[in-house]
Amino acid sequence: MARSKSVTSTASSVFTMPEPTTFSDRVDTWFTKFAHHTARWAGSPWIFVLAVLTIAVWGITGPMFGFSDTWQLVINTGTTIITFLMVFLIQNTQNRDALAVQVKLSELIIKMHGARNEFAQVEDLTDKELEELHDMIRKSAGCDPIHPRNMRKPKKKR
Repeated sequence: MARSKSVTSTASSVFTMPEPTTFSDRVDTWFTKFAHHTARWAGSPWIFVLAVLTIAVWGITGPMFGFSDTWQLVINTGTTIITFLMVFLIQNTQNRDALAVQVKLSELIIKMHGARNEFAQVEDLTDKELEELHDMIRKSAGCDPIHPRNMRKPKKKR
């Protein structure tokens, strides 16, 4: 029998998440935790200061090494590796945040009286279907498309 851990967001609601059982689930759980902690750490002011200091030290040591190819290769390789890894962390964080926002919006749509529950799943539509839905909603609201070049600044009344 799988163990469960509870995550509480408020005293009145409890979500039960099953413990990861497969290797893939365990890797996913580990990576999610790793990405979350690393993103928080990498986004801190101290890491920015460390990065600036690293670049300053590298620049200062340039004359000591005669601005050699090896001296340039060290910073280029280091920054390339860090950039490559950070792309995946940033993408993971954005995907998780976007999905969390979608879940929250879906819950609000479902709980609102008068809202159409079908809108809780619009993120699964194609781009063309989303554009068609956007046009439908805009028409039902009685709005015309907005063209920025046609918008004028309101005139000041005297």
